[in-house]
Amino acid sequence: MSTSFILPENPPATDPTSLFEVYRGNFQTELLACGQVHFRIFEHLARGPLSESDLRDRTGLKARPLTVLLTALASFATVVRRADGSFELSAMAREHLLPGGDYYVGDYFARAAETAGTLEFAEHLRSNRPKGARPDESGVGYLFREGMKSAMEESDSARRFTLQLAGRAKNVAPVLAAVLPLAGAHTVLDVGGGTGIYTLALLRRNPELHGIVWDRPEVLKIAAEFARRTTVTNRLELRAGDMFADPVPKDADVVLLSNILHDWDVPDCQRLIRRCADALPSGGRLIIHDVFLDDDLSGPLHAAMYSAHLFSVTEGRLYSVAECNQWLTEAGLHGLERTDTLVHGSALVAVKP
Repeated sequence: MSTSFILPENPPATDPTSLFEVYRGNFQTELLACGQVHFRIFEHLARGPLSESDLRDRTGLKARPLTVLLTALASFATVVRRADGSFELSAMAREHLLPGGDYYVGDYFARAAETAGTLEFAEHLRSNRPKGARPDESGVGYLFREGMKSAMEESDSARRFTLQLAGRAKNVAPVLAAVLPLAGAHTVLDVGGGTGIYTLALLRRNPELHGIVWDRPEVLKIAAEFARRTTVTNRLELRAGDMFADPVPKDADVVLLSNILHDWDVPDCQRLIRRCADALPSGGRLIIHDVFLDDDLSGPLHAAMYSAHLFSVTEGRLYSVAECNQWLTEAGLHGLERTDTLVHGSALVAVKP
């Protein structure tokens, strides 16, 4: 039996969070070099604070890439977001990152500006497109959109990408199931549920619960393999569909969006939440499980680096609890509660009146 398909019932004895921080650590060098050399953020702010709109004009960056870049630079304590939403240099950046200063060290860090990784990331920022988004590139790993070559539509690549994501999910899912109260719920709809690992963990923890994993057909083949290793298959349905185009199943009183919103830009996140909220019955719950930025988008560092990673391979980024709460409220949901899980994750639970 392949260990890839073994789904532990209990949370891990040790916390793997630091491994993920190391894995995403390379983005620190690339983002600092991009901010300093390729988009000259520190020079733009040298004469005083600038609004986000001003910085978009001066850098040529659109809203999503600029947010990713400024969040990273704020997490490095090089720029500061003021109360009015504008940005200014930190004292450290003013002393050490402006050319001509007595303690300038920018030339040292600028050496990273021409590395392959930094040049590639700078191009992602300029184009506001993930790797694989051009017709001459291989498919984007985690996305499906009309006109884009998606790896999730090809059997071999869908299997590879889905199993790559399964390792993290196997660690986090038992913790989510342990801390998420689902008493009284009868069916959970796992939107874009991939391997179904989160649903399987919830079913194991809640003997009366039924689950629907809703995803692309090629991905559900892997979910079926995981499900066969459990004793809850009689309470699980694998349903093929497109979460943006097909009707959202209405036979669930809990909708789970686990690590989904961070793949998409703001308008798609708003649209998906509205679609899910409309499908819920009165008293139903919508759960967003993800890693979240600080509400002022100034970090924390681990989230800023994860956001940069997501930016480079998807159409999204990480979002703050405040941003998600706004979208949930606009969709008619309320009563937001937050519970932490593992690897910096948290679950936000909102209720439909």
